[in-house]
Amino acid sequence: MSTRTLAFIAGKGDFINGVTIPQLKDIKNQAPQAICEVVVSNTGRNLLVNRDVPPFDNPDLRRAISLSLDRKAFIDILYEGQGSIGGAMLPPPEGLWGMPADILKTLPGYGLDVQTNRAAARTIMEKLGYQPDKRLQVRVSTRDISYYRDPAVILIDQLKEVYIDGTLDTVDTTNRYPKIMRKDYTVGLNITEAGLDDPDPQFYENYVCGAQRNYTGYCNPEADELIEQQSMESDQAKRKQLVWAIERKLAEDDARPILFYGRIGTCWQPRVKGLIVMVNSIYNGSRFEDVWLDE
Repeated sequence: MSTRTLAFIAGKGDFINGVTIPQLKDIKNQAPQAICEVVVSNTGRNLLVNRDVPPFDNPDLRRAISLSLDRKAFIDILYEGQGSIGGAMLPPPEGLWGMPADILKTLPGYGLDVQTNRAAARTIMEKLGYQPDKRLQVRVSTRDISYYRDPAVILIDQLKEVYIDGTLDTVDTTNRYPKIMRKDYTVGLNITEAGLDDPDPQFYENYVCGAQRNYTGYCNPEADELIEQQSMESDQAKRKQLVWAIERKLAEDDARPILFYGRIGTCWQPRVKGLIVMVNSIYNGSRFEDVWLDE
């Protein structure tokens, strides 16, 4: 249990967020007066693959990696089943633009039959020359924080199913993003925080050609054209259809496979009044202009 959680339980703090599901149980047991909410955070864990570095410049290899993923396992292990599977946009019901589950499962790698997906991935890998006794060695780079490390360990375990042996490469925060911007990595696990649940900042920041946060270097003029179209569309229903078409294109191109959206807890003491927990961003509730203490 972290120091800040212990301090909150001891009454030395009024508010705590980013609480994991196990920590939430401790708070409820040891500080029953605390008021807690669990919401999905608009912070998708995602897979980075450096498509400029062989053999990852091969789209077939990138597809095999995508097919190896068991998204539900991440949620079950790390969040005790409390999370959501989605694409680039925050999934419903919290997300206004994400694909419904019945459409999402038609995307490559999102089918519920994980073993079938992995069998297809192994077939691809075998065509590329990999076998149980001839495996691809990779370093899985991630930020040296538990929210990054823990899913990276699970990712490494899943990659083993398709003849890929990964070793964990944790990087201090001060060096992590400079390394990404230099594309000094092969495979990485990342968290993408969104300013709000809207397609424009998500797509323009992360997926258009040359975008600053487009860490994998993905570039597809067709996707860029769709992104422009959805941005200009004033009819919300039509815009949503365009957003879903973009989601499909990103998944089919294995642009940046989204692993999952976890749920996190926020707790506060009863004397805290006027607090509203946000679901569209981890940033938008941080000003506390409407929050006050009843003391």
